[in-house]
Amino acid sequence: MTEHEQAEVERIEEQSDVRRALDQTSPARQTPKAAAQRSDKMWLASYALVLVLLGGIRYLLKIGIIPIASNYLGAAQRLTVGAMLFVVVFASARTISVYWITPIESTVSRYNLRRILRLVMGLLLALIVVSIIFVNWYTTVVSLGLISLILSFSLQTPITSFIGWIYILFREPYRVGDRIKIGDSTGDVIDVGYLDTTLWEFGGEYLSTDHPSGRIIKFPNSEVLHSPVYNYSWPLFPYIWNEIKFQIAYQSDLEFVAQTMKEIAEEELGEPMMERVKVYRDLLAKTPVDELTVQERPQVMFRVHENTWLEAIVRYLVSPKEAGRVKTALIRKMLAKLNAAPDRVLFPKGNSR
Repeated sequence: MTEHEQAEVERIEEQSDVRRALDQTSPARQTPKAAAQRSDKMWLASYALVLVLLGGIRYLLKIGIIPIASNYLGAAQRLTVGAMLFVVVFASARTISVYWITPIESTVSRYNLRRILRLVMGLLLALIVVSIIFVNWYTTVVSLGLISLILSFSLQTPITSFIGWIYILFREPYRVGDRIKIGDSTGDVIDVGYLDTTLWEFGGEYLSTDHPSGRIIKFPNSEVLHSPVYNYSWPLFPYIWNEIKFQIAYQSDLEFVAQTMKEIAEEELGEPMMERVKVYRDLLAKTPVDELTVQERPQVMFRVHENTWLEAIVRYLVSPKEAGRVKTALIRKMLAKLNAAPDRVLFPKGNSR
C-alpha cells in the first residue's frame, strides 16, 4: 500500500471515528427516529392546540362574550386572526422542514431549501403584519409601491446582491462546500446568505501554500453578476491538474529524470488518477474540446528555461483540497531519488560547485 493510499485509509477511519463521537455526544443524533417523530407530532399538536384556543377567542369576541370597547373590537379581531395565521405559517414551515427537507440526502439541497423556506416564511409573516395594521388594502398597495420606488434607488446594492443570491441558487456557479476563486478572493464557501457570501480563505498573502489562512472573506452576492467564478469543486469533476517543476542542466540524463518522476507520481497517485481521467475524458467527449492530449497517467515534459536551464515538469490530477499535501510528498520523494544519482541529474546548485 502506497503512502497516499495509507493516508486515505487513515482519513476515512478518522472520519468514521468523528461520526461515532458525534453519535455519542450530540443530542440530536442520540434521539432515535421514533422519538424524533413523536417530538414532531407533539409540536404539531401544540400548534393545533394554540390554533384552537385562538379560534375560540375569535369566536367569543365575535359574539360579544369577551367585554371590549367597540372602538377596539375590530383591531382585537384582526390581531386574533393574525395570530392564528402566524401559527399556521410556523406549523407549515416546521412540517415542510421535518417531512420534506430533512429526508433529502444532499446537504447542499437541504441548505438551499431551508434558506428559501425561511425567506418565504418571512415574506408571509410580513404580509400578515401589514394586513393587520392596514385595513384598506388599496391604500396599502399604493403606499408600498411608492416606498418600494424610493427604496429601489437608495438600496440598489442590497437589491442587486439579493438578485445575485437568486442567480447563485438557480445557476449554481458555486455551492456551500465548494472551493472557489472570485476576484482576488480564494477559499471554501461556508455560507451563502441573501446578500453576501462567506469564504474560509486558504493561501492568502501570508501563506505560500493552500493551507487555510484562518481568515474569512465576505463579499456581496452582486459580485457574481460581473466577475468570473473559478470553481475547483465542480460536482461532475471535482479535481484539478497540477504540476511540479525542477530546473536541471542540459547535460542531465533526461530519460532517467522523466522515468524517475513518472514512476514516483504513479506510485503516489495510483489507480484513482486513471479513473478520474476516464471521467474527464467522458466529459470532454460531450464537448467540442480536443481530448487527445489528456493522458491517463502522469506525464513528464521538458521545456527550455530563460536562465539556460531545462525545466522538468510532471503533470498529474489531484483533488484541490489535497493538492498541497500531494505536491509536498511528491517533491520529497522525487528529490530524494534524483539527488541519489548526481552523475545523471545536475541541479543548478550542484553545477555551480
